[in-house]
Amino acid sequence: MNRALGGAAALVLLFLFLPVGILLMHAGQFFAVLRYPGNVSAMFVTLASGLVALAIDVALGVPLAWVLARRAKPLWQRIWGTALIVPLLMPPLVIGLVLAYIVGPASPIGNLLDLTNTFAGLVLAEVYESLPFFVFTSWGYVRTIPRSLEEDVWVLGKSPADTFRFVLWPIARTGFAVAAAMAWARIVGAFGAPIVVAYHPSALPVAIWIQLEETGLPAALGLALWLVVISLPLPVWLNWRASRVERLR
Repeated sequence: MNRALGGAAALVLLFLFLPVGILLMHAGQFFAVLRYPGNVSAMFVTLASGLVALAIDVALGVPLAWVLARRAKPLWQRIWGTALIVPLLMPPLVIGLVLAYIVGPASPIGNLLDLTNTFAGLVLAEVYESLPFFVFTSWGYVRTIPRSLEEDVWVLGKSPADTFRFVLWPIARTGFAVAAAMAWARIVGAFGAPIVVAYHPSALPVAIWIQLEETGLPAALGLALWLVVISLPLPVWLNWRASRVERLR
């Protein structure tokens, strides 16, 4: 029985790490793809737009998760939960079409802004795809914090802002770090919405698609390895920090 479970676990691990192995097999293209026009620019665009989108996710997601977990009535929790789960479950390509209609020249808002094929449009698409991941993860983590900790601080006459700063934040930052890691992975890998809203400037997922169309699969896999290199360090570091904090408690 133990051997069967061990064999099954080994097969699962092999299956999960197979994509990484295939990418490493094409590591010879890792630097070669940099000579193609636009690829280096796509990396900088991915990093710049990703950091801006992540900052927006944190700025909007932290207070929203706290309000939903601590202040919102059950009805508003259900309303917000539905509002967040719709973009989470909606096909990314459909999200892109909707956003392109809203911020493109086909709508009154788009006539004023026209964010299609702009850096701001790319950030908007990335935020729309990633914010639900951040909020749901943070919301669930804040809900696990006992209310008694806040009530003890309120007895001392502290304001809600002080309660969040000195009680909730030190405890919940581990959950926020995990939420940021999930949001970052989603941001960097966003393809469906950005390819419709912001084909230019191209982020790496769109650049990989262009590379596939123009030069074939091997070069696209080499560029995909760059996407892994950019997307993995931040989530790995944040999760490592979160695990370390948990062990020190």
